[in-house]
Amino acid sequence: MIICPNCKEEIDSGSHYCDQCGKMLMYCAKCGHVGTGRRCTLCGGLMITAEELELQNQQTTMSEHSSMPSAVTSGQAQLSTSLVDMSIPQLTLVNHQLNLNMRAINGAIIGRRQGPYKAMFEQNKYVSGIHAQLFYRNGEGWCIMDKHSSNGTMLNRHRLMPDVCMTLNNGDLVTIANVNLQVIINNVSTN
Repeated sequence: MIICPNCKEEIDSGSHYCDQCGKMLMYCAKCGHVGTGRRCTLCGGLMITAEELELQNQQTTMSEHSSMPSAVTSGQAQLSTSLVDMSIPQLTLVNHQLNLNMRAINGAIIGRRQGPYKAMFEQNKYVSGIHAQLFYRNGEGWCIMDKHSSNGTMLNRHRLMPDVCMTLNNGDLVTIANVNLQVIINNVSTN
């Protein structure tokens, strides 16, 4: 667990966004400490986004783990496995007609202006800048929460109330404004 430097709430380690306040988290490129500003208060290293830290870690460990799956394909958000908790089920939101394939990141914002999926939605004027948020809760599984979006978030055609966590199940239909996404949850392999 880590403490969000913005709202001071305890959140899951490796989160890209705070699941309490929704702010993007910054990590030290040298020591990995979460914080704010341009420099780390612990070691003085540069603060970078979680996505940049993942890329840095991926480049560092790629030669050690040549079997690591590539995280980038057409229509997918760029993700590596370094900050993704491999002990929880993998959630993917897909729309084959629109060629959208979103692998969930714990705490990630779905929106037109923020979050790791913004490139997928930046041209869609119906999706809010900060539309919804995904997160994983022990005992409940993957959840989605509407973040006071203009055009709403729906789960199985039922509109979600803002800031209310709703559990996702395999096969569910999530609608972000006017974009339908099927929920696919793959349980963790015990090999």
